[in-house]
Amino acid sequence: MDLTKKNILLTGGGGFLGKHVFKKLLERGVSADRIYIPRSKEHDLRDPAVCEKLVQGKDVVIHLAAAVGGIGFNRKYPGKAFYDNASMAMHLLEAFRKSGGEKFVGIGTVCAYPKILPAPFSENDLWAGYPEETNAPYGLAKKMMLVQSQAYRQEYGTNAIHLLMVNLYGPKDNFHPENSHVIPALIDKIAEAKKNNQPSVEVWGTGKATREFLFAEDAAEAIVAAAEKYNSIEPVNIGSGQEVSIKDLVDVICRLVGFNGEIRWNADKPDGQPRRVLDISRAEKEFGFKAQTTLEAGLKKTIDWYYKIYKK
Repeated sequence: MDLTKKNILLTGGGGFLGKHVFKKLLERGVSADRIYIPRSKEHDLRDPAVCEKLVQGKDVVIHLAAAVGGIGFNRKYPGKAFYDNASMAMHLLEAFRKSGGEKFVGIGTVCAYPKILPAPFSENDLWAGYPEETNAPYGLAKKMMLVQSQAYRQEYGTNAIHLLMVNLYGPKDNFHPENSHVIPALIDKIAEAKKNNQPSVEVWGTGKATREFLFAEDAAEAIVAAAEKYNSIEPVNIGSGQEVSIKDLVDVICRLVGFNGEIRWNADKPDGQPRRVLDISRAEKEFGFKAQTTLEAGLKKTIDWYYKIYKK
């Protein structure tokens, strides 16, 4: 698909990932006036009538909009995490189906995978068990978008694809302590501790859990490449393929920030899923995506942006 000739609806385009996807589309030669970004204050995607208006005249929908945060957000707002994400996807995809658009790109999540699963996670194992409890409402809401996409492809021939995204990080991320993900939350906490000469920092969990992180610019490349080249019913993992323990992640951030104090692990707080790393072979095979940014290089760029822009 030549995206330069398409009218694109980019939900969540004003958010963290959306800004990178917008930039990537421009780099591909898509004119800015062909990309429409609905703002949540003006367009409630939980409203079917709003979705029907937004998709009119759009050839491609890239659905990034989400109610999302870290473990703290998921524990505090499980109802919001489920309802907002499920209803946005359901109404938007239904409106798109009725409009006769050409392609719907849905962004799912690694949180949809079962809690206990041999790593790396394969797309074939997506239904092998229940998700980790603290993020199950969010993960299941996103998983229903996959079910809807597959059902619509079977019944209506709708070209809807589904990408399973690991945790993202990078410049322009959300660093607010209440609803940020693990990397920006740790960067902010450790940077503040250094600034205030604190002797120690408390981190949730034991540090033993492992995660996979993807630099946002790489994620944007994957999304655009899939929009151009992928047209299958099967979901696709999008990640870096690099597994790291939370303890090792904290150590790298401390070194890059220059914090030499003590890390105090609060084992009364949840670790979340014990291991999380994806089998990313399908993405490379189907549309040639492979992450280009190492974790340390990405963290350095993120921390540099944090000090230059966020904490200026």
